Amino acid sequence: MMRRSVAAQKRVAMVRKIINYILVYAGLIAIAIFMVGPFAWLLSTSINISGNVYAFPPQLVPKPAGLDNFVKVWTAMPFGRYFFNTVHITLVGVGLSLLLASMAGYPLARLTFPGRNIIFGLILSTMMIPNSTGMIVNFVTLQKMKLVDTIPAVYLPSAVSAFGIFLMRQTYITIPRDLEDAARIDGCSELRIWLQIMLPLVKPGLISLAIFEFVAYWGTFLWPLIILQDPNKYPMAAGLQYLQGMFAFNFRYIAAGGVISIIPVIIMFLVLQRHFVSGLHGALKG
Repeated sequence: MMRRSVAAQKRVAMVRKIINYILVYAGLIAIAIFMVGPFAWLLSTSINISGNVYAFPPQLVPKPAGLDNFVKVWTAMPFGRYFFNTVHITLVGVGLSLLLASMAGYPLARLTFPGRNIIFGLILSTMMIPNSTGMIVNFVTLQKMKLVDTIPAVYLPSAVSAFGIFLMRQTYITIPRDLEDAARIDGCSELRIWLQIMLPLVKPGLISLAIFEFVAYWGTFLWPLIILQDPNKYPMAAGLQYLQGMFAFNFRYIAAGGVISIIPVIIMFLVLQRHFVSGLHGALKG
């Protein structure tokens, strides 16, 4: 009887475990469908040539379907110029963010000096300040530097982020100190230790930060409208506002422009998602 009761308890526990797995995965699938739904509808609308885009429930595979909307949007407005401006802003902005955040995070994590924790606390405190609060100061500063209506004015105010410094500091903390101690014994300078030893070891953290910064720079909208006066210098997110004026009564073209601007972000995340997860895990662990 004892053996039967133990076996029955194991079967009940196994059934409960399976039910829990089913409920968890069902919930995750429902959340995924809820999150992907708007993009799927946007993609469906962008390839809808002549069907009703306001029909409910929406057609995921419209008939007829094609790429005519993408061609029309690309030729009706300087989309190529907007795309090039966005690539320029994003690549330079992400590069500066990675360089400065990795340099600032290293001494806060690995070096000992008076006021280190106070400086780190002050840096973190800036994360509580809304971005809109600093726009006036940034505009006046760039105006004094005669950089208004230039491409560098778009990415320079965001080149250093408190979140980036925090993420890199936490990633540096996870690296064993034995490595840098051995390098110091061999006569390596702090710059060489940071460049040749530490940076390769925090690659997942750098990739995670690159994804965050890529999404931020690629989708920047309000600040370019404020700092840029020439529409030909707009990035894609700001340039897409013209679609609402040019094609206010044709949502298919607006959807096509939105899909074009979203696809690079999706591709980058899919390519780097493994490093992204490991980088965040290491930063949180630190």
